[in-house]
Amino acid sequence: MKHFNKILSAAFFAVSLVSVGGCESMGRPQTTGEYLDDSIITTKVKEAILEDPITKVLDINVTTYNGDVQLSGFVSSEAEAGRAVQLAHGVKGVKSVTNNMQMK
Repeated sequence: MKHFNKILSAAFFAVSLVSVGGCESMGRPQTTGEYLDDSIITTKVKEAILEDPITKVLDINVTTYNGDVQLSGFVSSEAEAGRAVQLAHGVKGVKSVTNNMQMK
């Protein structure tokens, strides 16, 4: 019985190590300051899009990670999508903009 308990303990330990290693993120996690900076950038990009007469749309989603902005959602025209990208580039702190918007 002691031998079985040792094997069971070793197996549990091995599974635990594998599962903990699988939880490790691929990249470096954001610091609190970086997260807040990205939140501010996201808010400013959304504000710029909503205030602009060409892009005044609620169907554009904005996501920011380490200053890289991703625009997704739906737009009515290429001009609207291009203007949203232009507005995002104009926000302080934006490093790059990825356009994943689709036409309605």
